[in-house]
Amino acid sequence: MGKQARAIVDLSLKDLVKDLNKAYADEWLAFYLYWYMAQTVSGRGYEDMQEYLEKIAKDELEHAQELADLITKLGGMPIANPMELEKNANYPYMMPPKNTADINRIIRIVTEAEAGAIDVYNKLAKKTMGKDNVTYQLVTHILSEEVTHEEMFENLLER
Repeated sequence: MGKQARAIVDLSLKDLVKDLNKAYADEWLAFYLYWYMAQTVSGRGYEDMQEYLEKIAKDELEHAQELADLITKLGGMPIANPMELEKNANYPYMMPPKNTADINRIIRIVTEAEAGAIDVYNKLAKKTMGKDNVTYQLVTHILSEEVTHEEMFENLLER
């Protein structure tokens, strides 16, 4: 964003960048969790679960990329040290189940993670609505994808 674009943001850019960095950390942790579970899932029907997890992992990585781009445009820097991700995230890293064939547990973990993401992006949307239209558009776009992820996994749990 240029100087004028940053000037019309009716929020503290420092606070906004901090909030976006927390969401960025969340996305990296979600990406890793989903990617890891996709690599290790086993048992009956594991191929379908592996496919779902890989797709969602790619989405989470895309969200991290979009957030990094916006953070930079707002004059900030995304978290550089991977060791700082969990410390700066909104939620702690959720450990994958020890039993890699426990598909229901995997689904519950993913559903819980998506519910947390929905909460984060809903708060960011409320914070930026009418005050930073660029950030608002991005966070509502990500929010809609997180809602879809949650619904997809809740539907699997109901089967």
